[in-house]
Amino acid sequence: MDKKKPSPEEELANKISDDVKHRLRSQKEGKEIMFGMGVFGIIGWSVTVPTLLGVALGLYLDKRFQVNFSWTLTLMFAGLIIGCYNAWRWINEKSNKRK
Repeated sequence: MDKKKPSPEEELANKISDDVKHRLRSQKEGKEIMFGMGVFGIIGWSVTVPTLLGVALGLYLDKRFQVNFSWTLTLMFAGLIIGCYNAWRWINEKSNKRK
């Protein structure tokens, strides 16, 4: 069985086609990596901001009112819980859109 050798034009077309497929696949993977990095950033900020706001408000309340517990710790944990809930809700919403 003799395999017919492709002509130079066919070889060039195959090489270009393979190169285009490779570039498109690389571009798609690069976008997915950047999307993942963006998700980590958004999740980080959605947890950090409420936590820091809770700490700031807690410090103010601790200086303003003398109580037997720490407003700073209480509001820090409340901010952390709110931030984690926001992150979970955002991820859940994005994963439902992709389906």
